[in-house]
Amino acid sequence: MKRFASLAVAAACAAMSLPAAAQFAKPEDAIKYRQSSLFVMSQHFGRLGAMANGRAPYDAAAAAANAEVVADMAKLPWAGFSAGAEGGKARPDIWKEDAKFKERQQKLLEETGKLVTAAKAGNLDALKAQFGPTAASCKACHDSFRAQ
Repeated sequence: MKRFASLAVAAACAAMSLPAAAQFAKPEDAIKYRQSSLFVMSQHFGRLGAMANGRAPYDAAAAAANAEVVADMAKLPWAGFSAGAEGGKARPDIWKEDAKFKERQQKLLEETGKLVTAAKAGNLDALKAQFGPTAASCKACHDSFRAQ
């Protein structure tokens, strides 16, 4: 029984260590994965935007929590842009302009990291100052790589 349990744990660890792209059974799964992670990120980013733009009351704890979700979710969708997973709202340029796409990914990760720092500062001015650059990094990728 111990041997079976050890094998099961080893198999689970091996499966988790595979790149996420290798774990998608079908291209549609990769598309759903990236769309879902981007959707969740946009929901939390929208809450920050509402605070930054005065449409919702500023709440420092909620801002910090939402910024952390945004930054965590910003790490996820890229595995869903694997070869063979074309489609959805993604333009074919993603697979033709890999360096530019990766540059946009990196910029988003940097800006969402700064957003967490700004949100944790505990003041609305810091959040407002970083919200724009973070939104601009989202827009830059959408403008280049998202079909309307």
